[in-house]
Amino acid sequence: MPKRYIVRLDEQEQQYLKALVSTGKAAAYKIKHANILLNIDINGAAWTDEQSASAFNCHRNTVANLRQRLVEQGLDAALERKPSKTPSRQPVCDGEAEAKLIALRCGEPPVGRARWTLRLLADKAVELEIVPSISHETVRQVLSKRN
Repeated sequence: MPKRYIVRLDEQEQQYLKALVSTGKAAAYKIKHANILLNIDINGAAWTDEQSASAFNCHRNTVANLRQRLVEQGLDAALERKPSKTPSRQPVCDGEAEAKLIALRCGEPPVGRARWTLRLLADKAVELEIVPSISHETVRQVLSKRN
């Protein structure tokens, strides 16, 4: 089956990738991507996806995806990791919950207390059903970005 995305690097791109590989100052994945691109280049070694995958200990789909990103989005996109479409974790507090938490902090502390502690605020926010669950560290982060 013929390749759909053909990698053709010009002289300037090859020099850039060779410099990136030889200095070794970039992230390991960038150096790996640069090596793969240099080897699958039709004007260079012209390795197959399988050869490149076995040489650099990755799946052949990684090489194919790298090839596609280079052709469609350019060299910079090919050297970077593929951006995640969704964050790994959804934020605990949205803007409304943050506002309620700040209002709670500005209010009177519980009876018998001189001031709010982070743990008291976290417990009260769960008790008032502002958020389903929250840690004192998250409360600290919310309050610290608001002064």
